[in-house]
Amino acid sequence: MSRTEPAGSTPGHEALLAAGCEPAAGSGAPPAARPGPGPAHGPARGPRPLPQTTGAPGPLPTPTPIPTPGAGPHGAPASGVGRLAATVERLRKEVRAAHAAADGRALIELAKGVLIERLSCGPARAAAQLAELAGRAGLSQLELAADIVNQAARDEVADIASEFVRRAHGDPGEDGPDRSVSVRLRTAESAALASGDTQAVAESLLQHALAPLGATAVAVWTVATDGSLSLTGHAGFSAEEAARWRYVPPGVATVARQALGARRAVHLPCLAEAGVPSIGHSRTADGGRVALPAGTGGRIHGVLEICWPHLLPPRSPAVDRQLDALAELCARTLESAPAAGPQAPRERSDVSELVELTEGLHDPALVLTPHLDTQGRLTDFRVRHANSRFLDPAGRPRSAVSGSLLLEAYPTAAVDSDLFDKVERVYATGEPFRARRMTLTALVDQVPLDTLADLSISRHGHAVLLIWRIEDETARLASLLQHAQRLGRIGGFEENLVSGEVTWNGQLFALYGRAAGDSPVHLEDLSSHAHPDDAVTIGRFLQAVLHHRRPASTAFRLQRPDGVTRHIRVIAEPVLDAEHRLVKVRGAYQDISSQHWTEVALAATRDQLEHTEKESAERNRLALQLQHAIMPPSRAPLDAPGLEVAVRYRPAESESLVGGDWYDAVVLPSQRILLCVGDVAGHGIEAATGMVVLRNAVRGLAVTGAGPAQLLSWLNIVAHHLTEHVTATAVCGLYDPRTRVLRWARAGHLPPVLVRGADAVTLPMPGGLLLGALGDARYEESDLQLEPGDTLLMYTDGLVERRDTSVHDSLTQLLATAGGPSATLERLLDRMLTHSRSDTDDDTCLIGVRVH
Repeated sequence: MSRTEPAGSTPGHEALLAAGCEPAAGSGAPPAARPGPGPAHGPARGPRPLPQTTGAPGPLPTPTPIPTPGAGPHGAPASGVGRLAATVERLRKEVRAAHAAADGRALIELAKGVLIERLSCGPARAAAQLAELAGRAGLSQLELAADIVNQAARDEVADIASEFVRRAHGDPGEDGPDRSVSVRLRTAESAALASGDTQAVAESLLQHALAPLGATAVAVWTVATDGSLSLTGHAGFSAEEAARWRYVPPGVATVARQALGARRAVHLPCLAEAGVPSIGHSRTADGGRVALPAGTGGRIHGVLEICWPHLLPPRSPAVDRQLDALAELCARTLESAPAAGPQAPRERSDVSELVELTEGLHDPALVLTPHLDTQGRLTDFRVRHANSRFLDPAGRPRSAVSGSLLLEAYPTAAVDSDLFDKVERVYATGEPFRARRMTLTALVDQVPLDTLADLSISRHGHAVLLIWRIEDETARLASLLQHAQRLGRIGGFEENLVSGEVTWNGQLFALYGRAAGDSPVHLEDLSSHAHPDDAVTIGRFLQAVLHHRRPASTAFRLQRPDGVTRHIRVIAEPVLDAEHRLVKVRGAYQDISSQHWTEVALAATRDQLEHTEKESAERNRLALQLQHAIMPPSRAPLDAPGLEVAVRYRPAESESLVGGDWYDAVVLPSQRILLCVGDVAGHGIEAATGMVVLRNAVRGLAVTGAGPAQLLSWLNIVAHHLTEHVTATAVCGLYDPRTRVLRWARAGHLPPVLVRGADAVTLPMPGGLLLGALGDARYEESDLQLEPGDTLLMYTDGLVERRDTSVHDSLTQLLATAGGPSATLERLLDRMLTHSRSDTDDDTCLIGVRVH
């Protein structure tokens, strides 16, 4: 059978193939399963140090002793205590070297076992063949043994070593560090498989595989069925630190707990920044941590936690795969180890006991066992048993579900309800799952059917027990009715007229203010518990129910024993037997106190609103009358020599928005013509009153012969000092018919528009603050020489203002409308109002002046 050699194959391995050691076709058993000459693994060992070499087995070279306290200048002990310390240190190093050599010998024994199988020879011949091949390849026997085991196993460790060589070095044939990966992993694996002691496994992992990656400590946690963590193996931590972390109760958020909950590797570059407690936190808080779930076949047996003394940099995928392989080694050890921890109960793996247990349940239940693929990965769960209470939502019998895969029987379990994910999580972590009113979806004739159920999922040995309880519709409706009665403050009753027995529910006792042990009140005694003024109403109610035998209802005031008076509505209906005799009366009481007082408050509010509306309407009517009295919507043309004057006033559509827009056009005693337009801020009677004050003031002040700037200055004093905080804008102009010159000034108002021929432009604006803002304000004047045929337009902002358009755009549209041809001045003003795009529903004043 031809095979592709993985990256990292060596000349020693080629010599092995040439010597007839080609693995048999289809062989893929792990190295631990290969036959070997005698014991393939060494005995369980104590703490071991980092290996000093990856060469041939045997005692490793002893490093130069470190001078001990009290030693002489050349390292010689200067006293009896110093000599004893040096001797202890030397013996410790020899023990560590012997342990490292023993691990190497275990790997070599595995390789010998492979050669015995391939060559069909004895142990001596296999040892000689291994030594000869190592010499011909120029490798140590340990390196060649790792290559032989890799080729024979063809497993994940071999793939990881090859991948690491390819990514890190790019030359699979190069000697050096590329071989140390395979040697480290195989040495760690052989030591782990040789010992069932998790403590020895942790020490071997740190010594052979993790220390070369820079790690300084490792902890192996076992997960109990209650979710607690037990420290079953550690290396690099002090005995005192390990004792403090021997047991972690369920719910404590540690680094290992995060990996267990996420079911994936957790990488923390800095433990201090993560703020998560864990073993060795005080000593290695500034270092990085990696926690990997250790599981097989979809089940997590524990967590492998690795500590680095420095910040954890990003790792390559090859190193991540090495860590995953080490976690798998831990999982295989934990899988065969007995359950640890003071809280861990004994797990029962006998599925038959679980089947018998489900038959005693009154709820539907399924016994599920994991279904693995050829690679040992969990892909589904097999329904091993459906109990006699089993009810399939799709109507299938038990036989149609038992023995099938969970996702085949219920394909929506992986999508809609996440049921499969919850079962998988319970099997992996051992933590039970409980949920109330969870939605389960089943396909009935390809139509999804949702069902509410209480769900319970728990792990028992190597099986999962799934129990659900479909919520009883009657109980659910009863609970719903009870809550509805509580929220609606309703109490039900039934009175048997034959036996005299009265039945109340708990809510009715609360309405009456009586204890649950007190006797209920008969309908005939209802008047004695009500307000005396309601006796007639209650009598009519009882007559309709008891004598006329028809449903009836009434409202009364209940006087409770605690002195509280409640407004109650009672509804009752008679119950007749087969001979139409009255045997029962049933009904309900409802506390309508809040509704009663709400109605009283609404009635009072309604009266108040009606009074307020009348007042508001009267104020608007007065303001409108005042406005129309001073500025009627239309007026007779002004008789001025050489000048045609027309005005338009359009009040707001809503009478509640009576504004303060005003205009004036009058011939003064000096034969000059006063032209004014203004706008008082606000609406209502206050704005109309302020408009009257300013309009009359400017007309009276204009008789003095003062110019427009002076008139606005005086008008500002009136607005600021003689009114109630009135502010306004205005344009004031004096036109001399003899010279056709218009002198004008403005107080924060929009500029007038000059129409000359077919062109319409706004006049340059002189400076001027709005009226009433400051007590002392100065205003500038501007002169405009008019020509025969010119038209001057003065207006308020109600003609152009829009909520969604800027003032500049509105003025541009106004100039376009004003520049159009018009036969008369009246038609021009009408067209300006017609084509106005204002949307503020405000008053509008418009004065047009045409020179003849």
